[in-house]
Amino acid sequence: MKSRICDMLEIEFPLLAFSHCRDVVVAVSKAGGMGVFGAVSLSPEKLKEELNWIDEHVDGMPYGIDLIVPNKFEGKGKEVSSDQILNAIPQGHRDFAKGILADYNIETDGLDDISEGAKQFRKSLSDEGAATSLEVAFEHPIKLVANALGVPPKVMLDMGKKHNVAVAALVGAKEHAIKQVEAGVDILIASGGEAGGHCGDVSTMVLIPEVYKAIQEIKDIPILAAGGITTGSQMAAAMSMGASGAWCGSVWLTTSEAETNPVVKEKMLAASSRDTVRSKSRTGKNSRQLRSPWTDAWENKGPEPLPMPLQSLVSEPALKKIDKLSQGGHEGAKELATYWVGQGVGLMNQSMSSGAVVQEFKEEFAEAYERLSNYLS
Repeated sequence: MKSRICDMLEIEFPLLAFSHCRDVVVAVSKAGGMGVFGAVSLSPEKLKEELNWIDEHVDGMPYGIDLIVPNKFEGKGKEVSSDQILNAIPQGHRDFAKGILADYNIETDGLDDISEGAKQFRKSLSDEGAATSLEVAFEHPIKLVANALGVPPKVMLDMGKKHNVAVAALVGAKEHAIKQVEAGVDILIASGGEAGGHCGDVSTMVLIPEVYKAIQEIKDIPILAAGGITTGSQMAAAMSMGASGAWCGSVWLTTSEAETNPVVKEKMLAASSRDTVRSKSRTGKNSRQLRSPWTDAWENKGPEPLPMPLQSLVSEPALKKIDKLSQGGHEGAKELATYWVGQGVGLMNQSMSSGAVVQEFKEEFAEAYERLSNYLS
């Protein structure tokens, strides 16, 4: 395809797949798109192991990595110990999380043991942690590094230029896009409020043309459309509004390669587009998740979510326990089980391979292009 994204990243089809699953990353890259490996929670040692595996299986096709280095989080820029982080979590928030589990007959032993999580989470989100992960990543043939939740740290921009690797940044509003372009990023990922995971409140249909128009007088860099996109026709629509390709995350969660909890995968395949909720209850920043009694409890009667990363230290231990028990058949845990997913989940009705998803995108894109062409006949 004649797309700036294809030229920049040396790929056949401008569809980028964000996934925490290395198998999905490889499958999408080999199918002509580009897999982007979510690396935020990995230690440098584990990241090296995962990227080595991708190198061995991707047959030389391009791939990238995604990190989360937020501009703002509790304790950023300060010398804050893990104990100080733990002491900043009110007991009421811990008790509320335990109460939800208890209501569904789940033991709450061990949920207070979060000291290691505090250390790793803070390190992963820091500029220093990003630098360490980037050093590992740039030892591999990556073609792109993406950052979420703010302008990439200077070290990411500098290392991207040094290694000739494109730096991308996610934005959810026009003003954020302008700041990113001024900072020197190479690609904008304009993510509408329909997206799974962290997202803003402006819809994709509005955000794409708004961002496209806003950056023209500053620097016309490529835009990837994101947020609720699970079909090639949606991708075509976004590109007609100024995008050069699409960035998708949710659509890969129900593929055969995905490591998604089978219980959650079944829920997603049965879900409608209204079965998600945008909430701060998981990370302290707004993120879209599959609705369950866990999310309902926080939305309807829970305490005000804590700022990042404190809220994650409350929610993640409980959600990991729910995830494990649900896969073992625990009925209460199966009800509570949830994960990040966008409103496009209503279009994800069957499980197929990641390669087949890419092929379906290509076919639907071509069909949408033909339909549009007919209007000019």
